[in-house]
Amino acid sequence: MPPSDKPFFSQQFDQALGGCKRGWHILRTQGPGKITFWFIALLVGIAAGFAALFFRKGINWLQATLYGTDDVQFLHSFLAGLPWYWVVLIPTIGGLLVGLILHRFTNDGRARTVGDVILGAAMHDGRVETRAGVASALASLITLSTGGSSGREGPVVHLAAVISTKVSRLMNADGITGRDLLGCAVAAAVSASFNAPIAGALFALEVVLRHFAVHAFAPIVIASAAGTVINRLEFGGLTEFVLPSLGDVQFYVELPAFLLLGLTCGVVSVVLMRAIFWAEDFGNYLQARTGLARWLRPAVAGAVLGVIALWFPHIIGVGYETTSMALTGELVLHEAIVFTALKVAAVAITLGGRMGGGVFSPSLMVGALTGLAFGLIATGVFPEVSGSSSLYALAGMGAVAAAVLGAPISTTLIVFEMTGDWQTGLAVMVAVSMSTALASRLVDRSFFLTQMERRGVHLAAGPQAYLLSMFMVARIMRRPDDADAAPEEACWELIDQGTYIDGAATLEAALPMFEQTEKNFIPVVTLSANAPPELLGALFHVDALKAYNRALAATAAEEHS
Repeated sequence: MPPSDKPFFSQQFDQALGGCKRGWHILRTQGPGKITFWFIALLVGIAAGFAALFFRKGINWLQATLYGTDDVQFLHSFLAGLPWYWVVLIPTIGGLLVGLILHRFTNDGRARTVGDVILGAAMHDGRVETRAGVASALASLITLSTGGSSGREGPVVHLAAVISTKVSRLMNADGITGRDLLGCAVAAAVSASFNAPIAGALFALEVVLRHFAVHAFAPIVIASAAGTVINRLEFGGLTEFVLPSLGDVQFYVELPAFLLLGLTCGVVSVVLMRAIFWAEDFGNYLQARTGLARWLRPAVAGAVLGVIALWFPHIIGVGYETTSMALTGELVLHEAIVFTALKVAAVAITLGGRMGGGVFSPSLMVGALTGLAFGLIATGVFPEVSGSSSLYALAGMGAVAAAVLGAPISTTLIVFEMTGDWQTGLAVMVAVSMSTALASRLVDRSFFLTQMERRGVHLAAGPQAYLLSMFMVARIMRRPDDADAAPEEACWELIDQGTYIDGAATLEAALPMFEQTEKNFIPVVTLSANAPPELLGALFHVDALKAYNRALAATAAEEHS
């Protein structure tokens, strides 16, 4: 039927369908416009917000079902009345399920974390592993529901990154768009998890994207607001913690105490991070020596946690009940000190045992306990010039968390938004600044960047370091049939002298060779066992520098746009 003979509504439908197809083609080939991108950011924020909400509700439901309690907020108190075998059995079985899931759906048996999201933003155009990411979220859900001593923010952030990765692939997004979408998803997830819209937006910029580019700010704020709305529709405008009246800081006398608290928290945060890394290394050592299957490793960690929980149930789960007790001053000095040490050990066992979960919530608990212990001592020694010990707990909570995350700005705001107390900001800021200044010099800036450094990825040093590892030598070299190729005879002379590089290597290995040999080019070869090198071409120093400079310029342009 000719178009003119079609019914009016049929013609309108065909025109609308054609417009949608043209719009989709433009979106995939040319990228979204600003207004369109803001709308996409809103949708990504809504999706990430619901993912965070369902993750949190899933933990609460599964915990209540397994432990048989009506209020998971007071799980620690409830555990004292359970049979001992049940307290040990639940985290052991949970660890076994986690091990089986990670063994089946990941290539290394390791749950994905915020560090992998930062890596995706820096080196993979804002993309993360989707299959391993979903498996990690499920594993972490089981871990947190069955007694693992970690936090929910890491799995939620990576799950949000999986959502943004799906959207980026669907849109065929470029690197800048993919990273911006990743920031939107992370901001919404953090906001929905903690009812903290300001901190959610700044966390995405400060921790994940690691820049404050203006072009990324508006869509990230939109997504963060969407995540907060989702949280408040379910939980209302309530803060995570309710604080007592903290009183005023005795500024001229008491403020130096918060400087000392910051330094103390910096040391504690380093102990926490290094304990996790030591547990990881020790677990690897035991696994290699005993031949333990990697899928059994989380089960062993779960069993150890269960045994500890028989005497100290405070280590189980996220730990908000104990954190709240510290903030309200309901613990005495020896309890605060013992619980701090036990929580550090429990977090190290959980993450070293590869059970999954994040480090933010544990660092809040460790910080609150450290601050309370410090405050009890300070107020006991100088009672006439001291405020409330709970104020020290609040400042300590922010100081340890900021040092662990390497995010002083967003962590300070998260603490304010989670407690609703904005009057004691100076004390918290002083403690946070001192702890992050100290800890960043004892580790590679943060827990996540130190994780990447241990894997040989130099994100902490900035783009000038990690960009080199993104360029394969074989992609930049000149082949023998190129017009400006290196003389083949000269290439073989250098190979005979032992001066050559594998085509699978990166500029990270190549550039130091130019300085050592002072050559204009280096032969590129393929290396295989029991076979002589095969010449592929030559990498010229000028070509390597041009590629590196272009990458640095593109990164600088994105960060300042």
